[in-house]
Amino acid sequence: MDSTRVTEHPTSHERRQSNAGRPPAPADPRGALLRTSEPPSPLPGSGALPVQARTGDAPRGSGAPKPRGKRGKAGGQVSADVGASASSGTDVPSSSPVSSGPGSEHSQPSATEPDTHRPRPAPEGIPIQPDAEQGRASRTSGGKERRTGQGVPQGGPMPMRRDGDRLRFVGAATRRIARGIDLDEIVMGLCRATVPTFSDAILVYLRDPLPVGDERPTGPLVLRLRRTDRIPEERDTESGFLPALRPEPSELSAMTAELCEVRPGGALAEVLRGVRPVFADAPAARAALPELLGDDLPVPGGQRAILAPLRGRRRVIGAALFLRRPERLAFEADDLLVAAQLATHSALGIDKAVLYGREAYIADELQRTMLPETLPRPTGVRLASRYLPAAETARVGGDWYDAIPLPGSRVALVVGDVMGHSMTSAAIMGQLRTTAQTLAGLDLPPQEVLHHLDEQAQRLGTDRMATCLYAVYDPVSHRITIANAGHPPPVLLHLGGRAEVLRVPPGAPIGVGGVDFEAVELDAPAGATLLLYTDGLVESRLRDVWTGIEQLREKLAAVAALTGPDHPPPLEALCDEVLDMLGPGDRDDDIALLAARFDGIAPSDVAYWFLEPEDAAPGRARRLARRALARWGMEDMTDAVELLVSEVVTNAVRYASRPVTLRLLRTDVLRCEVGDDVPQLPRLRQARATDEGGRGLFLVNRLARRWGATRLSTGKVVWFELNRN
Repeated sequence: MDSTRVTEHPTSHERRQSNAGRPPAPADPRGALLRTSEPPSPLPGSGALPVQARTGDAPRGSGAPKPRGKRGKAGGQVSADVGASASSGTDVPSSSPVSSGPGSEHSQPSATEPDTHRPRPAPEGIPIQPDAEQGRASRTSGGKERRTGQGVPQGGPMPMRRDGDRLRFVGAATRRIARGIDLDEIVMGLCRATVPTFSDAILVYLRDPLPVGDERPTGPLVLRLRRTDRIPEERDTESGFLPALRPEPSELSAMTAELCEVRPGGALAEVLRGVRPVFADAPAARAALPELLGDDLPVPGGQRAILAPLRGRRRVIGAALFLRRPERLAFEADDLLVAAQLATHSALGIDKAVLYGREAYIADELQRTMLPETLPRPTGVRLASRYLPAAETARVGGDWYDAIPLPGSRVALVVGDVMGHSMTSAAIMGQLRTTAQTLAGLDLPPQEVLHHLDEQAQRLGTDRMATCLYAVYDPVSHRITIANAGHPPPVLLHLGGRAEVLRVPPGAPIGVGGVDFEAVELDAPAGATLLLYTDGLVESRLRDVWTGIEQLREKLAAVAALTGPDHPPPLEALCDEVLDMLGPGDRDDDIALLAARFDGIAPSDVAYWFLEPEDAAPGRARRLARRALARWGMEDMTDAVELLVSEVVTNAVRYASRPVTLRLLRTDVLRCEVGDDVPQLPRLRQARATDEGGRGLFLVNRLARRWGATRLSTGKVVWFELNRN
């Protein structure tokens, strides 16, 4: 056996293979993650890692290949016969590693040895592209890529050469897609993750409309261009692989109107049904791409485009088209797997986003229908309101507010809070609000309303707790009656700028049962503003409720000081300023806010009489109304008022057993109210030609601006309004 022969063994992580037909080894044995622009230079006075040479390749500065040494038991690489190598004239580098040397391939660098040759890993999500030195190891002398034989672009994005590159890219891309919570974020995450790392441009088509959950879509399958993204270079349109888009990828107003109706049994339908991504040169895609992009748009050729269907849990919901420029390397077979992973994750994310959007829509609609859509405009009071959910993900809650017009130009102001902020809390809130509206229509005192609400809450369940504040404002007497059930006290902002926390008995929350509620009657001067709110405005993890109430009082006083002592602050601006007192971490619960500005009705604008239930009462009512109109300078309305007052009073006197009340109110309109002790409400009907009665309400309905009847605990009130000339 020749003593100069050196036996070659595979390195630590390579299979044992023969030298014949062995492909070239990578320049860096640690894979694509570790790349350097220059080979590491040996440190002075220490061993260095030798450059591993491939079979048949000559090392730099030498005309003959150097044989590999065999690996010793300790893992170091040693020569089989150093003396034989010397005798044969073969150079043996002095820096060759030994089993215990510091330069061993698997040894750790010493503390005193600077690690100058260790390259940094690439940022996550961006595949490592070979630099000039690495590129020389994988290119031929003609500038071709060794593995594919295609030209490599200079200075452009390089292809992912190894499976590790693709795995890192897919991992980073799917994490970016998964971060999106709504439809636009997911689609944008897909576009931003793929351009320019995986493709130079992408077009995302989604079904229009998108099906939700298990519902079966009706009508033909229509795809709408949802978003497109690309490298904004002018040569893109010159190359002819992509239709001209706007320079900015986010400006897509000109593209969103493009629709594509998928013909049943057509080429595009077959590709979408197949679910798997296909190249543009595949037989199925040659006819599908013109159908998707249009006949007038150029269709990419070869393997420079991948058409990937987007399939959700139940059905195909869209398609994604990945494109590369002609000067860049074409897609490879492994890129189909990457496109399939991106399409699968994006489609599942879109499915979940659509379901989340539907749930958010249902929550918003539920909350909107539970709260009043618009506030009424009762006489003598102006109203404003606000509602804020606890968080973006908890859009429903148990807080509510309401304003209910009552007979006699009064208005009931209600604010309440059911424990929790969930669908259950919102459902209970809706039932309590409906109960409060029904009880307010009976014109019950505030304490009686809270008592009936407490009984209703007990019928709903043993753990149905809520707080509520119910107030009734009378603009004629300028008084307000308030009853409280465990709710934070209201704040009254006077015209001079003084903010006062009203002393109202707190009471027990609704749902406790077996407790009495107490009502207090307070002055409500003209120009004052009453603020009703829930505890989310004044209580949080950072402050207790009384500290928050004091801050609210100071905030109201500061806002009133800006407008002066003679002018109250505007209601809408006041509500906004109150909500601005909340800091970033101060809101833990939903907030309901109701502000009422008391304008009142001056005593000179009110005329009030009692009429005995006798036949002469209608004539006396006409004379009293005529005198009041003359005093107010409204003689031009005398005929209409006398006719309608006579009809309503006649109907009341016919059935009443106690005195009938007549009241005229002059505000922006003229309001007339007639009350009696009969609980039955009048009903509008069509009188026949032979009937002697039944035409009074018909005249009221034709001549009055508005009219109505309200049942009271002592009878009813029939009212009508006329526009002032």
